[in-house]
Amino acid sequence: MKKRLLLVMMIGLVVLLSACGAANQAPITMETEGFWNHFFVFPMSWLLIQVAELFDGSYGFSIIVVTIAIRLLLLPLVLKQQKSARAMQALRPEMEALQKKFKAGDKDPKKQQEMQKELMGLYQTHGVNPLAGCLPLFIQMPVLMAFYFAIMRTEQIVLHTFLWFDLGQPDPFYLLPLIAGFTTFLQVKMTATGLQDQMKVMMYIMPVMIIVAGITLPSALSLYWVVGNIFMIIQTYFTVTRFEQKRAEVSNS
Repeated sequence: MKKRLLLVMMIGLVVLLSACGAANQAPITMETEGFWNHFFVFPMSWLLIQVAELFDGSYGFSIIVVTIAIRLLLLPLVLKQQKSARAMQALRPEMEALQKKFKAGDKDPKKQQEMQKELMGLYQTHGVNPLAGCLPLFIQMPVLMAFYFAIMRTEQIVLHTFLWFDLGQPDPFYLLPLIAGFTTFLQVKMTATGLQDQMKVMMYIMPVMIIVAGITLPSALSLYWVVGNIFMIIQTYFTVTRFEQKRAEVSNS
């Protein structure tokens, strides 16, 4: 769980930096060359345009609706990822017992092979795939990254306003970046219980980077972060927080 959360935060930073770079790229069109542009970014841009037309040309509503739709479509992968994490957590006592058993021979290649063999047998006995938790994450990332780039490179978005801000310009009141940073912190905090101090630093770095980026990047991206974070907070509450509360109630009864 800890390693996966750290991986999520690191990938989040990569995506954030990639989005910063996308601000200087040419608008995306059907004629834009490149496999990534043609099969990933442009379809997302097309979807944003089509949904905006359903809302009288409101690209702010389009970003909100498409963001929620993408998160809902990815929800089964998220649930699968969380199920795998719980299965691995349930095996932790037995895994730690194996590590203690072979600790004395940790430099012996034969002992290491024997430990790995017993570890794989443990996974097979309980029907657990240690890679099952990472695979859904890597499936999600291309979709989310393509949506980032689509928001940044859809020319129509730059020309429209939503609520009090221009989608193509930074929020003049810094309200969206601050909300994006706060919701990012809250989202990570909800899943960061038990993290080591070194890893908790990431929990504070990411919101700061989101705020700094939101102050300089178009408001459309901050809007996406806010909507996506709120969705993830609600999702985490119902799929993680409440699950842990119910499990604690069963353990104490």
